[in-house]
Amino acid sequence: MRTYIRRVTAGLLVAMPALMAWAQTAPVMPPIVQPVTQPDANEREPRANVTIAHDRYDDILWENDRTAHRIYGHPLEAYEPPSGSGIDAWGKHVRWPFMHRQLRSGKQHDYHGEGMDFYDVGTSRGAGGLGVWHDNKLWVSRNWKHWKVIRNGPDVASFEVTYEPWPVDVNRKVSERRTFTLPMGTNFTRMVSTIKSDNADPLVIGIGITKRKDPNGTGVFVKDLAPGRVSYWEPSDPVKGTMGIAIMVDPKVLVEVRQDADNYLVLINVRPTEPFVYYMGATWDKGLDFHDRASWEKYVREQQPDFETLR
Repeated sequence: MRTYIRRVTAGLLVAMPALMAWAQTAPVMPPIVQPVTQPDANEREPRANVTIAHDRYDDILWENDRTAHRIYGHPLEAYEPPSGSGIDAWGKHVRWPFMHRQLRSGKQHDYHGEGMDFYDVGTSRGAGGLGVWHDNKLWVSRNWKHWKVIRNGPDVASFEVTYEPWPVDVNRKVSERRTFTLPMGTNFTRMVSTIKSDNADPLVIGIGITKRKDPNGTGVFVKDLAPGRVSYWEPSDPVKGTMGIAIMVDPKVLVEVRQDADNYLVLINVRPTEPFVYYMGATWDKGLDFHDRASWEKYVREQQPDFETLR
């Protein structure tokens, strides 16, 4: 018994520095608000998932084991005008899907132990929404109108949406079809967009990330144009934490990075009816993977995106 105690004590002494280091780096989570429903054993299985929330104005939710997102359905335009086609990002602290269960609770902005919705999109581009850049202005669609599921897990969540025609100034209208694909094990959603137009002239598309300004500053925006990447580490909320967002585009079509009043914008050249690929990624510093800006930006730099459209 004494020998056993000595071995256990020695093991604890060896492990103690690692435990102390983990305790110092582990995020301090927001206070837990008791959820309306607890996930059962089946709901705790990690998987990629896509859901249309008919009980919440047809929001489309998609998530995997690392990240969670939402876009807003057409019915929300009447309930919450003007609404918009920006992309929402949720903080996620579990490996299994949780968004729809938390949304149904009516308290999605609280932390119930799994994640929370605190990323404000409004009418901005959010985390990777797009528009047409024309005359130093971003012309954007309303909410998506039609959708279909391509693959609903367990290893990939994939779906398609269409955005009905919207004006670009007074002389042009465009529409969009876009597929979203999120495999397991990544923070990046791959998107393939096709813009149609009532004339064949080339377009400049602006892909945006919402800018922030609050008492904690404006965050840190980093652009690396050679590989076509930008990332934004938002100003930190003392309770809710920080979201990190990144965009990756094909450097062959990259024009420049600009700003408008609401967004950092990556501008790319596009031809109508010709599909193009871009990637949007997000993380929460209180989640399970990246707890600081340096580790997030390193992860973004290490990505090897595929910009071929024949997929």
